[in-house]
Amino acid sequence: MRHGKKVNHLGRTDSHRKAMLANMATSLVKHKRIITTLAKAKALRKYVEPLITKSKNDTTHSRRTVFAYLKDKEAVTILFREISEKVANRPGGYTRIIKMENRLGDNAEMAFIELVDYNEIYGAKAATEKKATRRRGASKKKAEGTEETPAATETDATASTEEENKD
Repeated sequence: MRHGKKVNHLGRTDSHRKAMLANMATSLVKHKRIITTLAKAKALRKYVEPLITKSKNDTTHSRRTVFAYLKDKEAVTILFREISEKVANRPGGYTRIIKMENRLGDNAEMAFIELVDYNEIYGAKAATEKKATRRRGASKKKAEGTEETPAATETDATASTEEENKD
């Protein structure tokens, strides 16, 4: 039984796992999206989301705490300057994991992990969907469409009865 065991060890020692997650978190902060295995992406989400939450409060203590995890000055600077401004109003859920096709070599489940506020594709799609929903004009179109259909069926019915009468 695995009661109370929340950490996915990823087949690595503790020091190797911590170093790997720190490197992956640094890459995610710098590049805003990375491709990795699904298990590593899920472990990375638990690792990086508390750091992003901590970056909302820009104090020396929080910077030092985040630096202890990331171990990269440039990544810490990007996190506190750019990313914390974008996620200021978001209460959580800063990352998105999208499953991809399995890797060719070993058939491992691959995933795409990204920072939610840095994907323009999903933001543009949501904006266009909101613009497209109108109830006022839809009723007129439906009314015009229903009027045309019975008229078309009546003309078809009269044409078929005339043909039967001729025969």
